[in-house]
Amino acid sequence: MAKVRIPLPWRRLTGGQALVEAPGGNLQEVFASLESQYPGFRERLFEDNGEIKRFVNVFVNGDDIRVLDGAATEVDAGDEVLIIPAVAGGNQGS
Repeated sequence: MAKVRIPLPWRRLTGGQALVEAPGGNLQEVFASLESQYPGFRERLFEDNGEIKRFVNVFVNGDDIRVLDGAATEVDAGDEVLIIPAVAGGNQGS
C-alpha cells in the first residue's frame, strides 16, 4: 500500500486524515482506490479528459511525476505519494 499525504483543503474527504493508505501498482490504481474509499477525490485531482489537473502537483518519494510516468508511475508498498494543489494568492505588492 502506498502512503498518500492528503492536502489540508481535501481532508474533509478523508474524515480529517492527513495520511491514508491505498493499494495499487501505479498512481492510477492508487487514485482509483482513493476515489472508492473517499468519493469526490477524483474530481479534485483529474480533468475531464483523465489528465491530472495542471495546478495539482504530485510527487512519489519526492520525485515529481511529471518527470516520471505521470499517472502511470509505478508505486511500491510503502512509497509516499504527496499531493500539493496550487494555491491562488492575493496581491503580490505593487
